Amino acid sequence: MTAGSGADGPPAVLDHLVLAAPDLSATVAEVAALTGVRPVPGGSHPGRGTRNHLLGLGGGAYLEIIGPDPEQPAPDRPRWFGIDALTGPRLVTWAVRVTGIADRVAAARARGHDPGAAVAMSRRTPDGGRLAWQLTPPGTGDGSAPFLLDWGATPHPSAGLPVLPLVALRAVHPDPAAARAAWAALGVRWPGELTAGPDVRLTAVVEGRYGRVAFGRGAVPV
Repeated sequence: MTAGSGADGPPAVLDHLVLAAPDLSATVAEVAALTGVRPVPGGSHPGRGTRNHLLGLGGGAYLEIIGPDPEQPAPDRPRWFGIDALTGPRLVTWAVRVTGIADRVAAARARGHDPGAAVAMSRRTPDGGRLAWQLTPPGTGDGSAPFLLDWGATPHPSAGLPVLPLVALRAVHPDPAAARAAWAALGVRWPGELTAGPDVRLTAVVEGRYGRVAFGRGAVPV
């Protein structure tokens, strides 16, 4: 799913959606029960205090379910995505896949939006492999603007995942014009519906084995 133009390089595409949770195992079980498909273990993020499970969304995108990693000590800083303050699962933000992330950051800053400097990260996969990537700091702002992610030469983690087709994406924002301005500065667009509302809410609808399921503030059949 294309998420932007190629003004600053190849087109940005939707990389993944982030469903953050205070209890990862409970949320994975809930998602499996609602959709009929069990998320696949991704891996741990050393030093960040988190780990994830993944589900494909089709088109090279995926859903990341992320929460505290009980096998890591508590980190010395807040976990990304506001996980420490959550009382239940929530679709908190989205990521777009780019190449030449440093140039994208510079272009966004020139247009009045600072996504933060790209940082390098890596994690081990369950089969012992290693994924490495660069990304702008996620979990900042209100979650309506995506973070940028550059996988470089690393194989994309969506390969081989069980797929729940993404049916719809919806965003609610108190100032839609401001949201669009941030997206334009990044050279991307929200690949779905945007409406005005009292606070920021992101919702993704997928086609599960038992019908459609919405991920937003929680996970519910629709």
